[in-house]
Amino acid sequence: MNVQELYQKKLVSPEEAVKLVKDGDWVDYSQTCSFPEALDAALAARKGELKDIKVRNAIAMKPIQVVEQDPEHETFTYNAWHCSGLDRKYVDKGWAYYAPMLFRDCGSYYARGYAPVNVAMISVAPMDKHGYFSYGLTNCCMQEMLDAAEHIVLEVNEHMPVIYGSQGDHIHISEVDCVVEGHKDICLAPGGSASEIDRQIAANIFPFLHDGITLQIGIGGMPNALGGLIAESDLKDLGMHTELMSDGYLKLYQAGKITNKNKKLNRGKGVFSICSGSRELYEFLDHNMDILSAPMRYVNSPETIRQLDDFVSINGCIAMDLYGQVCSETSGTRHISGTGGQLDFVTGAYMAEHGQAFLAMSSTFTDKQGALHSRILPRFCEGDVITTPRTQAPCMVTEYGTALLSGLSTWERAEKIIAIAHPDFREELIAAAEMQKIWRRSNRR
Repeated sequence: MNVQELYQKKLVSPEEAVKLVKDGDWVDYSQTCSFPEALDAALAARKGELKDIKVRNAIAMKPIQVVEQDPEHETFTYNAWHCSGLDRKYVDKGWAYYAPMLFRDCGSYYARGYAPVNVAMISVAPMDKHGYFSYGLTNCCMQEMLDAAEHIVLEVNEHMPVIYGSQGDHIHISEVDCVVEGHKDICLAPGGSASEIDRQIAANIFPFLHDGITLQIGIGGMPNALGGLIAESDLKDLGMHTELMSDGYLKLYQAGKITNKNKKLNRGKGVFSICSGSRELYEFLDHNMDILSAPMRYVNSPETIRQLDDFVSINGCIAMDLYGQVCSETSGTRHISGTGGQLDFVTGAYMAEHGQAFLAMSSTFTDKQGALHSRILPRFCEGDVITTPRTQAPCMVTEYGTALLSGLSTWERAEKIIAIAHPDFREELIAAAEMQKIWRRSNRR
């Protein structure tokens, strides 16, 4: 039987495919753009028929029907490895739960049996003439998840780009239980526009950059602003090694800034593990031999990052305290995002020759009542989850400047941190530092 005949034999409707799910099962949608929209809707339609179905996903970019149709968890319990804005709303409403993890270790949870998978449902690119389906925009820990699965269902998405990978980037028709054709549009997440504060923060980071660096940046307004600055600058021959590829990198490729030719590891290749962005970005990636996807266990490994000289990591955070502890996943007890790869890259960048890591945030935020609050706190005491410990706090950045904290004592840290706080809060932060006995009498006020 040739691969086309095998495909036709395994081709079923979404409704037929989800019959593989039995009471008590764990169902995995993988992450980001691997979301199987048609299968999710078909599974949600079995609400009330099935019992105790646990669903895993991460960074949802489209409404999840097993959540939307079952907010009371009559049948489904939704769990997210990392939260998008949509996932955050689900957690806020009590419709979903967060699963803490480090991205570099996420695949091992499947491989070691900590995260069981009864049925895996993922979206893939159309089958090629050899019978293979590309995982497209999501490499991540896809292969470990599928290796752990008892049953595998593929949802073919004609809009999914084919992306070449170093490993863990495709599956053969012979390895799956069934195939459905979803005919749904691909997940799009072009990212936010840059604010004036984003541009100020980007401008504070820019002087640290130079020709030949390998760059890891996150997603959102500030990375987009930084990408714009670099695109308009004289910088050249940059490299890409990132967990998440976004439209910020597209600007740099289009401007000719990224060549990857100075990288000592994967020279000539931009490397990423997951991607979310615009349709233009996806079209750029389709069959692009200059770019490789790779598993998180490789991309986010500090040992991998260590081999990239002049590595620069730039990520966002939510708050920090005067000791240098950094919170990037909660606001008090309210869940916002997740640990993700922040600590992976902070660790790896420090290990790399001439490596640098930056954690950036606006100095303040305004609540719903219009009150201004400092993101720099005397100490964390409201249930905030620490993402980066003070022992690894790198260069912190706000619109008021930068504070390199490595090797500093408590009083030195307090002085540096308060210097990048909003001026309206500096005096009360100094008073708190004095009370906490981390402010020298000789410190400038």
